[in-house]
Amino acid sequence: MMRKNRITLIIVLILVLITAALLVTNSYTTLRKDISDFSVQDTASITKIFLADKNNNEVTLERTAEGIWLIDGKHTAHQAKISSFLKTLKDLSVRSPVPLVARDNVITRMAVIAKKVEIYQVTPRINLFNKIKLFPYEKLTKVYYVGDVTQDNQGTFMLMEGEDEPFIVHIPGFRGFVATRYSTVKADWRDYTVFKTPINEIKSVKVEFPFDPQLAYQFEVNDIQNITLRSIMTVQAVPAYDTIRVLNFLTAFEDLRFESLLEHLIPEEFIDSVTASVPKTIITLTDSQGEVNQVKIFNKKGFAPVYSEDGAALEPFDLDRAYALVNQEEDFVLIQYFVFDRVTRTIRFFTGEE
Repeated sequence: MMRKNRITLIIVLILVLITAALLVTNSYTTLRKDISDFSVQDTASITKIFLADKNNNEVTLERTAEGIWLIDGKHTAHQAKISSFLKTLKDLSVRSPVPLVARDNVITRMAVIAKKVEIYQVTPRINLFNKIKLFPYEKLTKVYYVGDVTQDNQGTFMLMEGEDEPFIVHIPGFRGFVATRYSTVKADWRDYTVFKTPINEIKSVKVEFPFDPQLAYQFEVNDIQNITLRSIMTVQAVPAYDTIRVLNFLTAFEDLRFESLLEHLIPEEFIDSVTASVPKTIITLTDSQGEVNQVKIFNKKGFAPVYSEDGAALEPFDLDRAYALVNQEEDFVLIQYFVFDRVTRTIRFFTGEE
């Protein structure tokens, strides 16, 4: 009898230990890794991220062989934004499953507003003990949906594709939610660079002023020691100019950016109206490889009175910002004079007349 009781006690203890181990390693039976692991620890292996919403907006972020991220294989992505997003993917953590009482409502809501996320990674076909990895290939590794935020604004609802159990996901130590980081708006991912040409790669720069052609000019750059300034109106080389001003002008093209994309913010009719008008300034840069980058700048209407040099009243325009056509006239953007004043100088600036 004693022996039978001892065996029973041992069995009970083993069962208790097993139960305790399960509770420690997995507090919720629903927290299976395959349905709750939204993070990607090896972000360096990510090759492509696809995002889509219920309004037919979608964007594909893809890493090139050179490590540059592109948007839909066309435009360069803002690398800092990509880095921040990859860090988000790495730091994601499940705070808890959605309580059973709220589960149906959350799933119903996600069916209406959730964004779909597809993550592709390079993975080996053969992986021996995580040491020997052979035959890498691109594979779709995660598909999940991102919903809206919790009432305390500290979590985001997420759901793996094909599952019916949503989770509240957050970044430990971060106060806020991550839902907005999964943007399906292409403009949110764009790199705002207009010019990124070092002085030693510039072949020529032409600046035109359609309303005052005599102020137009062109720099022809053979090397830093051999730069020709030419009046476009007379086609004559200017014999003397301020070298420091010229160098400051040319080096400005190494990093010039616009402030914001406007295509998705204002009516197309308005854009057509502006771009059909005569530009205020046209800048054309040709690099050493023969690539041409042209920017057309247009006045943006303002409210403060504006006067010409002779005191005549002009149509009011914004003194801080202007519109511009960039990227082979594909993008209508907003620029700041504070940034572009450096490359919209007239020929008089370089000859010391102003």
